Amino acid sequence: MEHKIKKAGLEDLEAAAGLFDLYRVFYRQQPDLEKCKQFIQERLSKEQSHIFLIYADDKAAGFVQLYELFHYIKLEKQWLLSDLFVHPEFRGKGLSVALIDRSKQWCEETGACGLMLETEKTNNIGNTLYPRCGFEYDGLHNYYHWWK
Repeated sequence: MEHKIKKAGLEDLEAAAGLFDLYRVFYRQQPDLEKCKQFIQERLSKEQSHIFLIYADDKAAGFVQLYELFHYIKLEKQWLLSDLFVHPEFRGKGLSVALIDRSKQWCEETGACGLMLETEKTNNIGNTLYPRCGFEYDGLHNYYHWWK
C-alpha cells in the first residue's frame, strides 16, 4: 500500500483531531471531536508535541504523537511515544510499523537517545507490535498515576 508520512502542522488539525478522537474511543472514552481539536491545536501551536500523520490512498489513516522527556540515567533527551493509532480500515498494512520507524528517525534527527512508551496490558495489538519493532518490555518498573 502506498503511503506517505507528514509532520503535522495546524493546517492538519482536522485530520489529526479526527484520528485522535477515534483513538480515545478505542480507549473507552466518549467521542468529543471539539475538545480533541482544542487539545491538538494547543499541543501544536505551543510546540508541546510532535505529530506525524500517515496517509494511505490520500486519506489520513493514522498518527503518532511524541512528547519530549529527559532520561535520568542517560542524561539525554528521549521521546515519549504517547499515542499511536491506525484507523481500523487501514490496519494490517504495515502503517503502525511505518509510524514507529518515523518516530525512530525523529530520534536521530533531534539527537534523542530513544523512545519510551506505555500501553495497557490488555492491548494485544500493541503488546505484539512493539516487541516486533525492537522495543524491550520493562518488567522492572511499576507505573503509577495521580489525578487531581
